[in-house]
This record gives sequence, C-alpha cells and structure tokens, in this order.
Amino acid sequence: MKINSNRISGFTLIEIMVVVVIMSILASIVVPKIMSRPEEARIAKASQDLRAIGAALDLYRLDNFTYPTTDQGLAALVTAPGDLQSGANWKKGGYLERVPKDPWGNDYLYLAPGSHGEYDLYSWGADGASGGSDSAADINSWELY
Repeated sequence: MKINSNRISGFTLIEIMVVVVIMSILASIVVPKIMSRPEEARIAKASQDLRAIGAALDLYRLDNFTYPTTDQGLAALVTAPGDLQSGANWKKGGYLERVPKDPWGNDYLYLAPGSHGEYDLYSWGADGASGGSDSAADINSWELY
C-alpha cells in the first residue's frame, strides 16, 4: 500500500456545513429555554454572591476576631478599616476584589450583629424594597444555609 504524501488533510465544506447545521439546531432548542428564565438566573446569581460574600466574611472573622460592624460594612472586605482591634491580622489584598452589586444593580445589605445570626446579608430583589414575591422577593443569607 502506497501512501500519498502530497495529500493535505482537513475538513471539507460539506463537513463544516453539517456541523454548523447541527449547532444551529441545538441552539434553537437550548437558547429559548435559557432566555425565558432571566429572573431565575438573577436570583441564582444573587444566591451565589451571598455565599461568596459570606465565605469572605468568615475569613475576615478568622483573621480579625469578629465580623465587620454595620458601620464598617462590606467595604471592610476590600479595604482595611481604620478601627481594627489590636492584634487583628487583616489580609493584605483584602477578602474580595470588590464588593459586588446584586443582579438588579443595588448594593447588598449587611447588618452586624444581625437579627438572624452574627450578621444579616441580603438583597431586596428586583423591586429594591423589603418583602415582595417571585423575582421581587428578598434573598438572604440565613435561608441559604
């Protein structure tokens, strides 16, 4: 059997077109399912943000003996507060790169001490006001764990 060494291998135009058609069919099935649920995606993102901020708060507490106060707020996770306790070991570079906004563009709310534990961390949802239902419902840390 002789092998032709001058032959260049690759994909033919037909093969590429078949792949594009298959991808288009899959996209036409998947995209409408994803696009019809943007509020569910925003709620899931807010829940994930609250978990990530909660983990950063726990690390802050390990290094500094206590959670940031309400006055220090979540900014204490990004820049060192001026009123740290003696012996505190605030992590160089911070605990978060920046304090995120909730998916609706509002600040996450933080109280320490909280009425549901050592701190309360929450978003008021799509309506930006306490209470509500569906996408306007409050999303809070104490119901995530």
